[in-house]
Amino acid sequence: MLDNQNITEPFPIQQAAIPAVLSGRDVLGRGPTGSGKTFTFGLPMLALLAGAPSRPGRPRGLILAPTRELAAQIRQRLDEPAAAVNLRVIEVVGGVNINNHIRALAAPVDVLVATPGRAQDLINQGKLSFDDVAITAIDEADQMADMGFLPQVRKLLDATPDTGQRLLFSATLDGDVDKLVRGYLDDPVTHSTAPAAAAVDSMEHYQLLVGDRESRNEIVPLIAAREGKTIMFMRTKHGVDRQVKKLRRVGVNAQGIHGDKGQGARTRAIEGFADGSLPVLVATDIAARGIDISDVSLVVHIDPPAEHKAYLHRAGRTARAGTEGTVVTLVMDEQRKDVDTLLRKAGVDAEKVQVSAGSTELAKITGAREPSGDPLPPPGQTAAPAQKRNQRSGGSRRGRQQGTARTNSNGGRRRRRSSRRKES
Repeated sequence: MLDNQNITEPFPIQQAAIPAVLSGRDVLGRGPTGSGKTFTFGLPMLALLAGAPSRPGRPRGLILAPTRELAAQIRQRLDEPAAAVNLRVIEVVGGVNINNHIRALAAPVDVLVATPGRAQDLINQGKLSFDDVAITAIDEADQMADMGFLPQVRKLLDATPDTGQRLLFSATLDGDVDKLVRGYLDDPVTHSTAPAAAAVDSMEHYQLLVGDRESRNEIVPLIAAREGKTIMFMRTKHGVDRQVKKLRRVGVNAQGIHGDKGQGARTRAIEGFADGSLPVLVATDIAARGIDISDVSLVVHIDPPAEHKAYLHRAGRTARAGTEGTVVTLVMDEQRKDVDTLLRKAGVDAEKVQVSAGSTELAKITGAREPSGDPLPPPGQTAAPAQKRNQRSGGSRRGRQQGTARTNSNGGRRRRRSSRRKES
């Protein structure tokens, strides 16, 4: 089964932590995303739960994740190995009609992958109980803390049996995460891989000095038109939407993800990016954590992040699982001092290169090239906007005339009926 996913040997954290999980110990795992954490907690969880029955709405295994995308990825990763041992894994996340989850919970569920808010909603409605949970895993605990989810996480952990086994995985283990560990893990075995800051060594980092905003905006579509998977980061949702429109107007197949996107649109974008049919993803920091997509060869900070931890997590979308990648930050003149400070705090030594739209350095570092120039319709829309307008207005001139005639005829009939009513 693992051979089907091209997994032939364990990652270091898997080799270290899986035996401890199988022995029943609480485990504290520290490592950056992309270090193999999903199978570190997922495979031994399935092995421990196999061979015993579960009941509807009462999972025996619980995995908490901070984002919908990460929850979906965890469930997808575990589907095949779970089926191999006759276990059922489902996900419950926000942004999806809760009735879909209620129907899914009406059948026995062995492992539940959940975002905290939706899990609590289902408990409040009496559709979900954690009374049978024997083993709980918390993934990306530091992001849970950053997003303000730890009070919800604590409430959910309080709903599981005190005797249950608990596994917690995080890139960092300070502050509120440490409080969670001390409050809920019993004498945990600690296993660490390289911290997030060390993972930057497998990437090439550049500050691309672009001058002013106009020059930067000329450069972005050239980079986006490169070959390979590219993630571009913006600070705001509006910035993401605007950038996607600009790229699609010049023929770059890009889609955006941010918190205001519906779950269906976010899922389609992630799936298209994962299978290679969508080469460019434009995102806010919602995508900077937990999305494990292979073969991302370039990360572009169109907007430099607000703080150094965000830089590391954004950058971590490339160079995953031992591969290499490139990270570039587009730096306008007025941003130079702030970006220098940011990278120093992140422990990143990024070469500074002056670039312009036609420079050979830009093409050498990023693979930039001219986009096709053939406009693409908005994501999810197959016909060109002009064609859509024609179809809505009757298509051809003849069709529009026929439509007008029908309207006039109907109007005439309405007037005649009105006249008859008046006469009577």
